[in-house]
Amino acid sequence: MGAGPLSEEAIARHIAPLFTRVLATDRVYLANHSLGRPLDAMAEDVTDATSLWYSKMGEAWDDWLAEREAFRRRIARLIGAERPDCVVPKTAAGQGLRAVLNALGHRPRVVATRGEFDSTDVILKQYAALGRAEVRWVEPDAQREFDVEALIAEAERGTDLVVVSQVMYQTSQVVHGLERLAEACHAHGARLLVDAYHAVGVIPVDVRSMGADFMTGGSYKYLRGGPGAGYLYVSRTALESGLRPLDTGWFAKAEPMAFERDEAIRLKAGGDAFLEGTPPVLTWYQARSGQEFTLAMGVPRLREYGLRQLQALRGYLADAGIKDVTGGDPRHGAFLAVRIKNPREVVNRLADEGMDCDARGEWLRLCPDCLTSDAEMRRTAQAIGDMVHAGATTSESIA
Repeated sequence: MGAGPLSEEAIARHIAPLFTRVLATDRVYLANHSLGRPLDAMAEDVTDATSLWYSKMGEAWDDWLAEREAFRRRIARLIGAERPDCVVPKTAAGQGLRAVLNALGHRPRVVATRGEFDSTDVILKQYAALGRAEVRWVEPDAQREFDVEALIAEAERGTDLVVVSQVMYQTSQVVHGLERLAEACHAHGARLLVDAYHAVGVIPVDVRSMGADFMTGGSYKYLRGGPGAGYLYVSRTALESGLRPLDTGWFAKAEPMAFERDEAIRLKAGGDAFLEGTPPVLTWYQARSGQEFTLAMGVPRLREYGLRQLQALRGYLADAGIKDVTGGDPRHGAFLAVRIKNPREVVNRLADEGMDCDARGEWLRLCPDCLTSDAEMRRTAQAIGDMVHAGATTSESIA
Protein backbone atom coordinates (compact mmCIF):
# COMPACT_ATOMS: atom_id res chain seq x y z
CA MET A 1 0.00 0.00 0.00
CA GLY A 2 2.88 2.37 0.57
CA ALA A 3 2.96 4.91 3.38
CA GLY A 4 0.51 7.49 2.06
CA PRO A 5 -2.99 8.36 3.28
CA LEU A 6 -5.57 5.59 3.20
CA SER A 7 -8.42 5.52 0.70
CA GLU A 8 -11.50 3.34 0.45
CA GLU A 9 -10.28 1.99 -2.87
CA ALA A 10 -6.86 1.01 -1.51
CA ILE A 11 -8.44 -0.57 1.57
CA ALA A 12 -10.78 -2.65 -0.59
CA ARG A 13 -7.84 -3.86 -2.63
CA HIS A 14 -5.20 -4.46 0.03
CA ILE A 15 -6.84 -4.60 3.49
CA ALA A 16 -10.25 -6.19 2.98
CA PRO A 17 -8.70 -9.50 1.79
CA LEU A 18 -7.24 -9.87 5.29
CA PHE A 19 -10.75 -9.82 6.77
CA THR A 20 -12.78 -12.10 4.51
CA ARG A 21 -14.46 -13.95 7.38
CA VAL A 22 -15.98 -10.91 9.07
CA LEU A 23 -16.81 -9.29 5.74
CA ALA A 24 -18.80 -12.30 4.56
CA THR A 25 -22.03 -10.56 5.59
CA ASP A 26 -24.09 -7.64 4.37
CA ARG A 27 -24.59 -6.27 7.90
CA VAL A 28 -23.24 -2.81 8.67
CA TYR A 29 -20.92 -2.99 11.67
CA LEU A 30 -20.50 0.26 13.60
CA ALA A 31 -19.61 -1.24 17.00
CA ASN A 32 -15.85 -1.32 16.54
CA HIS A 33 -15.50 0.72 19.75
CA SER A 34 -16.95 -2.30 21.54
CA LEU A 35 -15.70 -5.50 19.89
CA GLY A 36 -13.18 -4.99 17.12
CA ARG A 37 -13.36 -7.03 13.93
CA PRO A 38 -10.64 -9.72 13.82
CA LEU A 39 -8.35 -10.58 10.95
CA ASP A 40 -8.61 -13.98 9.29
CA ALA A 41 -5.15 -14.68 10.72
CA MET A 42 -6.53 -14.62 14.27
CA ALA A 43 -8.01 -18.10 13.86
CA GLU A 44 -4.73 -19.36 12.44
CA ASP A 45 -2.80 -17.87 15.35
CA VAL A 46 -5.02 -19.57 17.91
CA THR A 47 -4.61 -22.82 15.99
CA ASP A 48 -0.84 -22.36 16.34
CA ALA A 49 -1.23 -22.20 20.11
CA THR A 50 -3.44 -25.28 20.34
CA SER A 51 -1.23 -27.21 17.91
CA LEU A 52 1.67 -26.74 20.31
CA TRP A 53 -0.46 -28.29 23.04
CA TYR A 54 -1.21 -31.34 20.89
CA SER A 55 2.32 -31.79 19.63
CA LYS A 56 4.48 -30.82 22.61
CA MET A 57 2.25 -31.14 25.65
CA GLY A 58 4.18 -29.77 28.66
CA GLU A 59 7.07 -28.60 26.51
CA ALA A 60 4.68 -26.18 24.79
CA TRP A 61 5.28 -23.79 27.68
CA ASP A 62 8.56 -22.62 26.13
CA ASP A 63 6.71 -21.45 23.02
CA TRP A 64 3.74 -20.12 24.95
CA LEU A 65 5.93 -17.99 27.20
CA ALA A 66 7.87 -16.74 24.20
CA GLU A 67 4.54 -15.50 22.82
CA ARG A 68 3.80 -13.82 26.14
CA GLU A 69 7.01 -11.84 25.76
CA ALA A 70 6.12 -10.98 22.17
CA PHE A 71 2.73 -9.73 23.43
CA ARG A 72 4.50 -7.52 25.96
CA ARG A 73 6.86 -6.11 23.33
CA ARG A 74 3.99 -5.24 21.00
CA ILE A 75 2.02 -3.46 23.72
CA ALA A 76 5.18 -1.65 24.84
CA ARG A 77 5.58 -0.29 21.30
CA LEU A 78 1.93 0.75 21.11
CA ILE A 79 2.01 2.71 24.38
CA GLY A 80 5.61 3.90 24.32
CA ALA A 81 6.66 1.93 27.41
CA GLU A 82 10.32 2.13 28.35
CA ARG A 83 10.78 -1.64 28.38
CA PRO A 84 8.60 -4.73 27.77
CA ASP A 85 8.63 -6.00 31.35
CA CYS A 86 6.78 -2.83 32.40
CA VAL A 87 3.81 -4.40 30.59
CA VAL A 88 2.10 -7.07 32.69
CA PRO A 89 -0.45 -9.28 30.91
CA LYS A 90 -3.83 -9.30 32.65
CA THR A 91 -7.19 -10.71 31.65
CA ALA A 92 -8.96 -7.35 32.02
CA ALA A 93 -8.35 -3.71 32.85
CA GLY A 94 -10.12 -4.22 36.16
CA GLN A 95 -7.63 -6.87 37.16
CA GLY A 96 -4.87 -4.34 36.62
CA LEU A 97 -6.72 -1.74 38.69
CA ARG A 98 -7.11 -4.18 41.59
CA ALA A 99 -3.41 -5.03 41.44
CA VAL A 100 -2.58 -1.32 41.83
CA LEU A 101 -5.10 -0.71 44.62
CA ASN A 102 -3.86 -3.70 46.57
CA ALA A 103 -0.22 -2.71 46.11
CA LEU A 104 -0.87 0.74 47.57
CA GLY A 105 -1.69 -0.72 50.96
CA HIS A 106 -4.62 -0.44 53.34
CA ARG A 107 -7.45 1.94 52.39
CA PRO A 108 -5.79 4.14 49.76
CA ARG A 109 -7.34 7.50 48.98
CA VAL A 110 -8.55 7.48 45.37
CA VAL A 111 -9.87 10.19 43.05
CA ALA A 112 -11.80 9.12 39.94
CA THR A 113 -14.26 10.65 37.50
CA ARG A 114 -17.93 9.87 37.11
CA GLY A 115 -17.17 9.05 33.48
CA GLU A 116 -15.20 5.85 34.09
CA PHE A 117 -16.35 2.58 32.56
CA ASP A 118 -17.80 -0.14 34.78
CA SER A 119 -14.47 -2.01 34.89
CA THR A 120 -13.24 0.89 37.05
CA ASP A 121 -16.48 2.23 38.49
CA VAL A 122 -17.74 -1.06 39.95
CA ILE A 123 -14.41 -1.99 41.52
CA LEU A 124 -13.89 1.41 43.15
CA LYS A 125 -17.44 1.47 44.55
CA GLN A 126 -17.02 -2.04 45.95
CA TYR A 127 -13.69 -1.17 47.56
CA ALA A 128 -15.30 1.91 49.10
CA ALA A 129 -18.35 -0.04 50.29
CA LEU A 130 -16.14 -2.62 52.03
CA GLY A 131 -13.90 0.01 53.58
CA ARG A 132 -10.93 -0.96 51.41
CA ALA A 133 -10.57 2.48 49.80
CA GLU A 134 -11.70 6.06 50.24
CA VAL A 135 -13.02 7.34 46.91
CA ARG A 136 -13.78 10.90 45.81
CA TRP A 137 -15.62 11.44 42.52
CA VAL A 138 -15.12 14.28 40.04
CA GLU A 139 -18.27 15.33 38.17
CA PRO A 140 -18.45 16.52 34.55
CA ASP A 141 -18.86 20.18 33.71
CA ALA A 142 -21.94 21.81 32.19
CA GLN A 143 -20.93 20.52 28.73
CA ARG A 144 -20.76 16.94 30.14
CA GLU A 145 -16.99 16.94 29.78
CA PHE A 146 -14.23 16.29 32.30
CA ASP A 147 -11.65 18.99 32.92
CA VAL A 148 -8.15 17.95 33.95
CA GLU A 149 -8.00 21.05 36.17
CA ALA A 150 -10.68 19.56 38.43
CA LEU A 151 -8.57 16.43 38.81
CA ILE A 152 -5.47 18.51 39.52
CA ALA A 153 -7.36 20.35 42.26
CA GLU A 154 -8.31 17.03 43.85
CA ALA A 155 -4.72 15.81 43.66
CA GLU A 156 -3.61 18.97 45.44
CA ARG A 157 -6.12 18.26 48.23
CA GLY A 158 -4.28 15.03 48.98
CA THR A 159 -4.77 11.55 47.57
CA ASP A 160 -2.82 8.39 46.86
CA LEU A 161 -4.13 7.58 43.39
CA VAL A 162 -5.93 9.45 40.61
CA VAL A 163 -7.77 7.31 38.05
CA VAL A 164 -8.93 8.73 34.72
CA SER A 165 -9.68 7.51 31.21
CA GLN A 166 -7.68 9.01 28.38
CA VAL A 167 -10.81 8.74 26.20
CA MET A 168 -14.23 8.69 27.85
CA TYR A 169 -16.30 5.66 26.93
CA GLN A 170 -19.69 7.41 26.70
CA THR A 171 -18.89 10.60 24.81
CA SER A 172 -15.53 9.87 23.13
CA GLN A 173 -13.96 12.92 24.82
CA VAL A 174 -10.17 12.87 24.83
CA VAL A 175 -8.96 14.13 28.21
CA HIS A 176 -6.07 16.42 27.35
CA GLY A 177 -3.42 17.63 29.77
CA LEU A 178 -2.69 14.30 31.44
CA GLU A 179 1.01 15.19 31.61
CA ARG A 180 0.10 18.19 33.78
CA LEU A 181 -2.07 15.95 35.93
CA ALA A 182 0.83 13.54 36.37
CA GLU A 183 3.09 16.40 37.45
CA ALA A 184 0.51 17.56 40.00
CA CYS A 185 0.08 14.02 41.32
CA HIS A 186 3.80 13.53 41.78
CA ALA A 187 4.23 16.96 43.38
CA HIS A 188 1.69 16.00 46.04
CA GLY A 189 2.76 12.41 46.67
CA ALA A 190 0.09 10.76 44.51
CA ARG A 191 0.24 8.37 41.57
CA LEU A 192 -1.69 8.46 38.29
CA LEU A 193 -3.46 5.52 36.65
CA VAL A 194 -4.75 6.08 33.10
CA ASP A 195 -7.33 3.79 31.52
CA ALA A 196 -6.27 3.80 27.86
CA TYR A 197 -8.74 1.22 26.57
CA HIS A 198 -10.37 3.71 24.17
CA ALA A 199 -7.06 5.38 23.26
CA VAL A 200 -4.52 2.71 22.29
CA GLY A 201 -4.83 2.03 18.58
CA VAL A 202 -6.91 5.19 18.14
CA ILE A 203 -4.55 8.04 18.98
CA PRO A 204 -0.77 7.98 19.44
CA VAL A 205 -0.06 7.10 23.08
CA ASP A 206 3.26 7.78 24.81
CA VAL A 207 2.94 6.77 28.43
CA ARG A 208 6.42 8.05 29.29
CA SER A 209 5.73 11.56 27.99
CA MET A 210 2.39 11.43 29.76
CA GLY A 211 4.12 10.61 33.03
CA ALA A 212 1.54 8.05 34.16
CA ASP A 213 2.59 5.62 36.86
CA PHE A 214 0.13 2.99 35.69
CA MET A 215 -1.90 2.33 32.56
CA THR A 216 -4.59 -0.25 31.95
CA GLY A 217 -5.99 -1.41 28.65
CA GLY A 218 -6.77 -4.36 26.48
CA SER A 219 -7.15 -5.75 22.99
CA TYR A 220 -10.94 -6.11 22.88
CA LYS A 221 -11.67 -3.02 20.82
CA TYR A 222 -9.38 -1.19 18.43
CA LEU A 223 -6.55 -3.74 18.60
CA ARG A 224 -8.89 -6.45 17.24
CA GLY A 225 -7.71 -9.02 19.79
CA GLY A 226 -10.90 -10.04 21.56
CA PRO A 227 -11.56 -10.51 25.28
CA GLY A 228 -9.01 -11.58 27.84
CA ALA A 229 -5.90 -9.95 26.35
CA GLY A 230 -5.60 -7.06 28.79
CA TYR A 231 -2.55 -5.51 30.40
CA LEU A 232 -1.26 -3.34 33.22
CA TYR A 233 1.64 -0.96 32.64
CA VAL A 234 3.78 -0.14 35.67
CA SER A 235 6.32 2.62 35.14
CA ARG A 236 9.99 2.05 35.86
CA THR A 237 9.79 4.77 38.52
CA ALA A 238 6.95 2.95 40.27
CA LEU A 239 8.80 -0.36 40.02
CA GLU A 240 11.94 1.17 41.49
CA SER A 241 10.03 2.87 44.32
CA GLY A 242 9.75 -0.36 46.27
CA LEU A 243 6.11 -0.95 45.35
CA ARG A 244 5.29 -4.57 46.21
CA PRO A 245 2.34 -6.39 44.65
CA LEU A 246 -0.22 -8.23 46.72
CA ASP A 247 -1.80 -9.63 43.56
CA THR A 248 0.93 -12.02 42.49
CA GLY A 249 1.41 -15.75 42.04
CA TRP A 250 3.78 -18.55 41.33
CA PHE A 251 4.62 -17.33 37.82
CA ALA A 252 6.08 -14.23 39.51
CA LYS A 253 8.53 -16.24 41.61
CA ALA A 254 12.22 -15.75 40.87
CA GLU A 255 12.49 -19.46 39.99
CA PRO A 256 8.92 -20.66 39.38
CA MET A 257 9.92 -24.12 38.22
CA ALA A 258 12.20 -24.74 41.23
CA PHE A 259 9.15 -25.16 43.48
CA GLU A 260 10.94 -23.73 46.49
CA ARG A 261 8.95 -23.68 49.75
CA ASP A 262 10.82 -20.88 51.54
CA GLU A 263 8.73 -18.70 53.86
CA ALA A 264 10.26 -15.56 52.33
CA ILE A 265 9.04 -15.47 48.75
CA ARG A 266 11.55 -14.22 46.20
CA LEU A 267 9.78 -12.48 43.32
CA LYS A 268 11.20 -11.66 39.91
CA ALA A 269 12.55 -8.21 39.25
CA GLY A 270 10.60 -5.40 37.60
CA GLY A 271 7.13 -5.89 36.23
CA ASP A 272 7.48 -9.67 36.35
CA ALA A 273 6.70 -9.42 40.07
CA PHE A 274 3.14 -8.45 39.05
CA LEU A 275 2.60 -11.69 37.11
CA GLU A 276 0.14 -14.04 38.81
CA GLY A 277 -0.80 -17.70 38.54
CA THR A 278 -1.01 -20.01 35.54
CA PRO A 279 -2.01 -17.66 32.69
CA PRO A 280 -4.54 -18.05 29.85
CA VAL A 281 -2.02 -18.50 27.05
CA LEU A 282 -4.44 -18.46 24.12
CA THR A 283 -5.17 -14.75 24.58
CA TRP A 284 -1.64 -13.77 23.52
CA TYR A 285 -2.07 -15.61 20.23
CA GLN A 286 -5.61 -14.34 19.82
CA ALA A 287 -4.34 -10.75 20.12
CA ARG A 288 -1.30 -11.14 17.88
CA SER A 289 -2.68 -10.38 14.42
CA GLY A 290 -4.60 -7.29 15.52
CA GLN A 291 -1.61 -5.82 17.30
CA GLU A 292 0.67 -6.54 14.34
CA PHE A 293 -1.88 -5.02 11.96
CA THR A 294 -2.09 -1.81 14.01
CA LEU A 295 1.68 -1.52 14.25
CA ALA A 296 2.12 -2.17 10.54
CA MET A 297 -0.55 0.33 9.49
CA GLY A 298 0.56 2.96 11.97
CA VAL A 299 -1.79 4.62 14.45
CA PRO A 300 -1.38 8.14 12.95
CA ARG A 301 -2.44 6.88 9.51
CA LEU A 302 -5.41 4.98 10.92
CA ARG A 303 -6.34 8.05 12.96
CA GLU A 304 -6.24 10.36 9.94
CA TYR A 305 -8.52 8.06 7.96
CA GLY A 306 -10.80 7.48 10.94
CA LEU A 307 -11.30 11.21 11.46
CA ARG A 308 -12.25 11.63 7.82
CA GLN A 309 -14.81 8.86 8.20
CA LEU A 310 -16.25 10.36 11.39
CA GLN A 311 -16.52 13.80 9.83
CA ALA A 312 -18.35 12.30 6.87
CA LEU A 313 -20.68 10.31 9.11
CA ARG A 314 -21.40 13.37 11.20
CA GLY A 315 -22.28 15.24 8.03
CA TYR A 316 -24.64 12.46 6.91
CA LEU A 317 -26.34 12.56 10.32
CA ALA A 318 -26.74 16.32 10.02
CA ASP A 319 -28.28 15.88 6.57
CA ALA A 320 -30.71 13.44 8.19
CA GLY A 321 -31.65 16.03 10.83
CA ILE A 322 -29.51 14.70 13.68
CA LYS A 323 -27.53 17.57 15.19
CA ASP A 324 -26.67 16.66 18.80
CA VAL A 325 -23.49 14.73 18.00
CA THR A 326 -20.02 14.73 19.52
CA GLY A 327 -16.89 13.41 17.84
CA GLY A 328 -15.18 13.60 14.49
CA ASP A 329 -12.43 15.99 15.63
CA PRO A 330 -9.10 15.74 17.48
CA ARG A 331 -10.83 16.40 20.80
CA HIS A 332 -12.55 13.03 20.57
CA GLY A 333 -11.69 9.38 20.06
CA ALA A 334 -12.77 6.88 17.42
CA PHE A 335 -16.56 7.04 17.67
CA LEU A 336 -19.45 9.47 17.44
CA ALA A 337 -21.81 9.87 20.37
CA VAL A 338 -25.34 10.84 19.36
CA ARG A 339 -27.56 12.22 22.11
CA ILE A 340 -31.13 11.07 21.57
CA LYS A 341 -33.98 9.80 23.67
CA ASN A 342 -34.50 6.04 23.87
CA PRO A 343 -31.15 5.18 22.24
CA ARG A 344 -31.49 1.49 23.09
CA GLU A 345 -34.71 1.32 21.14
CA VAL A 346 -32.90 2.79 18.15
CA VAL A 347 -30.09 0.25 18.56
CA ASN A 348 -32.62 -2.59 18.50
CA ARG A 349 -34.41 -1.23 15.45
CA LEU A 350 -31.16 -0.68 13.60
CA ALA A 351 -30.17 -4.26 14.36
CA ASP A 352 -33.43 -5.46 12.87
CA GLU A 353 -32.46 -3.60 9.70
CA GLY A 354 -28.95 -5.07 9.58
CA MET A 355 -26.96 -2.28 11.25
CA ASP A 356 -25.03 -2.91 14.47
CA CYS A 357 -24.11 -0.23 17.01
CA ASP A 358 -24.73 0.26 20.73
CA ALA A 359 -25.82 2.74 23.40
CA ARG A 360 -24.45 3.87 26.76
CA GLY A 361 -26.73 5.97 28.90
CA GLU A 362 -28.33 8.66 26.76
CA TRP A 363 -25.77 8.26 23.99
CA LEU A 364 -26.00 6.21 20.81
CA ARG A 365 -22.44 5.25 19.81
CA LEU A 366 -21.34 4.82 16.20
CA CYS A 367 -17.83 3.67 15.34
CA PRO A 368 -16.72 2.88 11.80
CA ASP A 369 -13.35 1.24 11.20
CA CYS A 370 -11.18 1.25 8.10
CA LEU A 371 -13.31 -1.56 6.64
CA THR A 372 -16.51 0.52 6.81
CA SER A 373 -17.63 1.90 3.47
CA ASP A 374 -19.02 5.35 2.83
CA ALA A 375 -22.24 3.76 1.57
CA GLU A 376 -22.68 1.93 4.86
CA MET A 377 -22.31 5.16 6.83
CA ARG A 378 -24.84 6.93 4.60
CA ARG A 379 -27.31 4.07 5.01
CA THR A 380 -27.02 4.10 8.80
CA ALA A 381 -27.32 7.88 9.13
CA GLN A 382 -30.44 7.91 6.99
CA ALA A 383 -31.98 5.05 8.99
CA ILE A 384 -31.40 6.92 12.26
CA GLY A 385 -32.92 10.08 10.83
CA ASP A 386 -35.95 8.17 9.59
CA MET A 387 -36.48 6.61 13.02
CA VAL A 388 -36.20 9.94 14.81
CA HIS A 389 -38.61 11.71 12.49
CA ALA A 390 -41.04 8.82 12.51
CA GLY A 391 -41.35 9.18 16.28
CA ALA A 392 -39.36 6.11 17.32
CA THR A 393 -37.37 8.47 19.50
CA THR A 394 -36.91 12.20 19.88
CA SER A 395 -33.64 14.03 19.45
CA GLU A 396 -33.43 16.99 21.82
CA SER A 397 -31.83 18.98 19.03
CA ILE A 398 -34.86 18.63 16.77
CA ALA A 399 -37.82 20.93 17.28
